[in-house]
Amino acid sequence: MTRNQQTNKNILELVGQTPLVQLNNITNQLKGSYFAKLESFNPGHSAKDRIATYIIENAERKGLIQPGDTIIETTSGNTGFSLAMISMVKGYKCILAVSSKTSEDKIDMLKIMGAEVHLCPANVAADDPRSYYEVAKRIHKETPNSIYINQYFNQLNCEAHYHSTGPEIWKQTEGKVTHVVVASGTGGTISGIGKYLKEQNPSIKILGVDAYGSILKAFHETGEIDEDAIYPYRIEGMGKNLIPTATHFNVIDQYEKVTDKDAAVKAREIVTEEGIFAGYTSGAVMQAAVQYNTKNMFTKDSFVVLVFPDHGSRYMNKIYSDTWMQKQGFLE
Repeated sequence: MTRNQQTNKNILELVGQTPLVQLNNITNQLKGSYFAKLESFNPGHSAKDRIATYIIENAERKGLIQPGDTIIETTSGNTGFSLAMISMVKGYKCILAVSSKTSEDKIDMLKIMGAEVHLCPANVAADDPRSYYEVAKRIHKETPNSIYINQYFNQLNCEAHYHSTGPEIWKQTEGKVTHVVVASGTGGTISGIGKYLKEQNPSIKILGVDAYGSILKAFHETGEIDEDAIYPYRIEGMGKNLIPTATHFNVIDQYEKVTDKDAAVKAREIVTEEGIFAGYTSGAVMQAAVQYNTKNMFTKDSFVVLVFPDHGSRYMNKIYSDTWMQKQGFLE
């Protein structure tokens, strides 16, 4: 995506080309050098701006959507915000099926951006009619002139990161990157980055981050779905109770699971140690890096890129609220 150095036609031209920033204090006990890919510098403050613009622009080129049509999606908040932003700029309607564990901050932002929000229970099976997957499908069927983004099963999700985030990391590190640590939810980010980087250097390790209560790690290791491993957890936008086809498990070398508490506490630590106002999933990525280090994944020569997916402002009523943290038992 090209940009004039002085002006931009609209906010969407600011998607991509996010900075890579060295982490200096929070990593001083870890082997290697660590750099955060700050996706909060996208105009919608998350990595999901990349897939939203890529998928909508693809639909426009194919004539699948016209101004006045409706965009429908399943989201934990960030993809929804990106789609709502695009809808405001391009003149689309936006309807979102949102998980009930999504933070109040995200839900308020979606409404302010003009989206119609349908709140769905988080702790139901993926094929339950009340789940946000099924609600989005139903609304799509009932809404004329609509498209369903379907990020969990849309290969354009992976393509967006293959064509943008992966090349950016390769260029910014001058090809020195040895490991990339990425949260895995829909799988588009980790799969797109992983596919591109392994084409440049097959020895680069692509390290996934999963949540306790999710089935991704076990599926990666066994190829089987362990229904008994599914239970409620608090981290948003990470882990899954189904297997998204947007996840290309063959490019992922390993997964590490992190707890809700460790991710929340680590996000706060990123703020106090580095001055980076990181989101909940960024805390999970940082915590996973610590755990990978404990398992001797890195050496003193490792060049580790951590993808921080979004901004802390979306979690003011959650991990950055002492009251919420105390209710969860995360703060003494």
